[in-house]
Order: sequence, then C-alpha cells, then structure tokens
Amino acid sequence: MNAGVTLIQSQQPSAEKRRNDLMRVAAVVLAAGGSTRFGQPKQLALFQGETFIRRIVAAAIQVGCAPVVVVTGEDSAQVELELSGLTVSIAANPHWQSGLGSSIGVGVRHAMNLAPDLDAVVLLTCDQPFVTAPVLGQLIQLRLTSGKPIIASAYAETLGIPALFDRSCFPDLLGLKGDSGAKKIILARPHDVVSFDFPAGR
Repeated sequence: MNAGVTLIQSQQPSAEKRRNDLMRVAAVVLAAGGSTRFGQPKQLALFQGETFIRRIVAAAIQVGCAPVVVVTGEDSAQVELELSGLTVSIAANPHWQSGLGSSIGVGVRHAMNLAPDLDAVVLLTCDQPFVTAPVLGQLIQLRLTSGKPIIASAYAETLGIPALFDRSCFPDLLGLKGDSGAKKIILARPHDVVSFDFPAGR
C-alpha cells in the first residue's frame, strides 16, 4: 500500500444501490482544508445528528460510486476514525496547504490507480449537507442522458461542485495547481458543460 493511503473495508453496496451500472463513477471527497475560519475541523461538525464527512461519504456509497476517495490534510487521523466501517479510501495530501488544486489531483490520481477502467469522477466537498444520494443519482443520470463530459451544479448564479467529469477531463483535473479548483475547468470548457439545477448547493 502506498504511503499516506489507508483502505477501510466494509460490506460492498447492494446491487440495488448500484444505480450507475452503465458507468463506473468514482467519488472524490475534498476534506483536506484546515477549517481555520470555522474554529474546528468542519468535516467533523454535526448536521442533523451526523458529521458532514460521514454524511457525504455515505451518500456517495449509497448511489453506487466506487471507489470513494476522501482527500485529507492535517485532520486525517480524525477523519479516518469518523469514517470507520465505511468502504472508503483515505488519500492523505501532504501538500494540502498549497491549495485546492493539489487535493483534487491527489484524489483523482488515487481513484485512477484504484480503478483504471474509471469512466468518470464526481467531485464533492463536505460542507454541502444537502448533497444526498438522490441528488448524486440525478447528476449521474444527466451525464448519461446528455452525453456531455461535464455536469456542474448551478447555484448562487454560478457553476460548481458537486460536479461530474468524465475521463476526457482527467488530464485537466490532474493539472490543477494552487488554489485553482474545478470551476476553472468548468468555465474554460463551456460547450462541454451541462448545468444541474441545485439551489441548495450554495
């Protein structure tokens, strides 16, 4: 096993939960931020009796994403403990302070290593508590029906994550630097994007 990567095993999702059988979709959960403005690890804050990080990971597993990769930073040990019992791969980013682009690269590369036949990846963050399994199912379905390589959530007069990128976008995701996130790719390729109306994502 590579350094900085921990696999947590549990029962695989049931067949009825694997709704995206026509595509192999990974989920990359960005959870490496220091949460300095929040005063505590935001990933471990409670929402409706469940931590942000466990809530979003459970949603990704329920909709059938595999693998589910969680990119961690300074709070890696706490996050890993919180996800005990879930089928998830922890990818610690030693350079998390360099910006969001670094964490996206770490997560996508790790997902590709785990699943070379990956068709797409969904980028998620843990501070959008209204991202549920049905929401992710609609996002994935829009990729299948539209044929477009990028499905981006529309809220607050912008486009962002949750967002799905098919494998043709992987080189762009791996090339992100510094604080440049997925929005840079979304805005640079407007003709490849279909928007998914998700006002609760703000």
